[in-house]
Amino acid sequence: MTRRPTLPSTVAVRLVVDDGSVAIPTLLAQIGEAGGILRTLSTVRRIEAPDQGDAPGVEIEIEVEALDEEALVRTIHGAPGVRAHRLTRSLDRIFGKRVIVIGGGAQVAQVALGAVSEADRHNLRGERISVDTIALVGEKDIANAVRAVADLPRARLLVLAGSIMGGEITTAARELREQGIPIICLNMVGSITDVADLVVSDPVQAGTMAVMAIADTATFDLARQRGRRY
Repeated sequence: MTRRPTLPSTVAVRLVVDDGSVAIPTLLAQIGEAGGILRTLSTVRRIEAPDQGDAPGVEIEIEVEALDEEALVRTIHGAPGVRAHRLTRSLDRIFGKRVIVIGGGAQVAQVALGAVSEADRHNLRGERISVDTIALVGEKDIANAVRAVADLPRARLLVLAGSIMGGEITTAARELREQGIPIICLNMVGSITDVADLVVSDPVQAGTMAVMAIADTATFDLARQRGRRY
């Protein structure tokens, strides 16, 4: 079996910095000067000032590529506004790539059943694939959720599970595919089946194929299946 090429690894670090307009931009500039490439930055929580007159802080987590742990710590150490830092593990090494499942509750549950079962098989072989679901009703709410998938870190594929989808949902699906995220949908009423990369009748099988499509340890190639219905 030929493994698909994997992305370069990242180094993750949790920091407490001054909550203002200077500390974070200065820190990122120093990391860039050292040759690091910022991949993610997220705010974990705000920290209230312990005493009146003290500045509040903010806890953040960053993931950096192209620097090893020693070089990143050396760059962070002594940076203006950094109060504390500790190395952690990047989310791609813990939770890995994500399959997102959106739609009706019963269908979502069945897709998740197939996806989780298949992810377990690959994760036992060294993969890191997680499955995230949300049960929604209503064209507008589902369309907004589809568009938001593009902003989710590590999202690699979307499964749309329902009995009828079209209109604004189809428009949102086209926009998401333009962002490079493929879509598998159930065989349902509506125009969504015309824009999905793959249409699958069985929800359990749809979840299984979704995981296979993004797994490094699988030979399933979604590009070769594009436009087909099962």
